[in-house]
Amino acid sequence: MKQQPERVTNPRPAPAEKGEDRTLRPTRLSDFIGQERVKSQLRLFIDAARGRNEPLDHLLLHGPPGLGKTTLAGIVAREMDAELRVTSGPAFSNSAELLSILTREEGRQCVFIDEIHRLNRVVEEHLYPAMEDFRVELVIDKGPAARHYQLDLEPFTLVGATTRAGLLTPALRSRFGIVLHLDFYPPAELSRIVQRSAELLDLDLSADGAMEIARRSRGTPRVANRLLRRVRDVAQVEQAAAVDRKLVQRALQLLEVDHLGLESLDRSYLRVIADAFDGGPVGISTLAVSLGEEVDTLEDVVEPFLIQEGLVHRTPRGRVATRRAFEHLGLTPPPRDGSPALF
Repeated sequence: MKQQPERVTNPRPAPAEKGEDRTLRPTRLSDFIGQERVKSQLRLFIDAARGRNEPLDHLLLHGPPGLGKTTLAGIVAREMDAELRVTSGPAFSNSAELLSILTREEGRQCVFIDEIHRLNRVVEEHLYPAMEDFRVELVIDKGPAARHYQLDLEPFTLVGATTRAGLLTPALRSRFGIVLHLDFYPPAELSRIVQRSAELLDLDLSADGAMEIARRSRGTPRVANRLLRRVRDVAQVEQAAAVDRKLVQRALQLLEVDHLGLESLDRSYLRVIADAFDGGPVGISTLAVSLGEEVDTLEDVVEPFLIQEGLVHRTPRGRVATRRAFEHLGLTPPPRDGSPALF
């Protein structure tokens, strides 16, 4: 399989930009733009917990990548005056590593586990009593000589984040007292995020320029901030004093990001279904071979946004390009009478 360059609209963070991402993240709930339903609920729960001088109940945040789950975890810790411990599900290979985090005695703490659906099952079972009773079992030695000790923990808040809530075991999910889902952002909210980020980056960005970036950001703040940084690069090279809609359009045309936020791989995916397979249905494995891509790449990176935008349908027989996909590619959709072809 050929290796594609890093996609500018990939909602997952790139290692090189994590430091700059942190500078753009809000640190208080009042500064967090969008997700009004989630914010109002969190504000209520945080105020109630602070009023009782108790840790916030364990919190599960789920939704697509790039929408602000990590940012909200940091905000929760700051609002609760707690120390934030950041880790991820794949980082734990045994229960001892989990105990080393939970037994740190540094006052009130908030433990953030990203990709919590990827926790080792043995580690997950050690997490249950910690979440319920703030107690863990410590095992010394093995076999008949093994000694078991119950270790009490300081009350803490566990914040779990996942992009695939369906992979969580029912036992783990039931131990979260607060479960919140993050939705994709509308362009108006993304425009406000882009304008705030532009101010932090000391970039003079017009309102129509911010909206143009927002429309092409696939409903995801991380993508919007990444596009903004690339627009800043173009403005710097062109020595533009201010960034308007026309400059944004030139920059995004250079990046091959069209007005819907589709990149070249997205358009190639649609064109293969529309051209080579007459609109489908076509199996995902066949598409992967045709595009020289991995099946996981198509399912996890390409398809979610195309399905969300109504460009592709998943059917039991395979993927089908919609009329909107044909129109976006400038093609004439084939006539469909609702019955499958015999030959």
